[in-house]
Amino acid sequence: DFSGCPGSDEKATKPNWVTCAWPPDYQDIIEWQWNKKVIPFWTKQARFAKDHGVKIALEMHPGFVVYNTETMLKLRKACGASIGANFDPSHLFWQGMEPIASVRALGKAIFHVHAKDVGIDPVNTAVNGALDTKHFGNEAERSWIFRTCGYGHDLEWWKDFASALRLVGYDG
Repeated sequence: DFSGCPGSDEKATKPNWVTCAWPPDYQDIIEWQWNKKVIPFWTKQARFAKDHGVKIALEMHPGFVVYNTETMLKLRKACGASIGANFDPSHLFWQGMEPIASVRALGKAIFHVHAKDVGIDPVNTAVNGALDTKHFGNEAERSWIFRTCGYGHDLEWWKDFASALRLVGYDG
């Protein structure tokens, strides 16, 4: 599942994923999204899940309010331990995050793991950054593309990733 992403206010009809802190209007949007929509919605869902012995695993995915380690932990703290991560390292790589560090920070909040890789094009990223909205079929011009495990990051990285998951108690 994904966390969703409300618009900027009650009248919005489309999601509004804020990716920077300035101008100050963006901070107002984030505060409204979390306090008026995200936390109330997920608190209710988490309570229902807990009452029924279910865990909710959300992917940290750009475009949604839960897109990194910090936002996952923020939602979990606000709504309860029945919410955790459906951990997909590919979504973290292209944001410039190190998934192994994220694993260590999330620990028991990891409920499920995807094995999916990303290749970063250093030239395209140097020119245009990581926030890339080009079609996935336009591989030659994208800053990053999804790859089969081992074709974005080597086998040693994947061994370290699996080891880090085991160290925090994940055995899925």
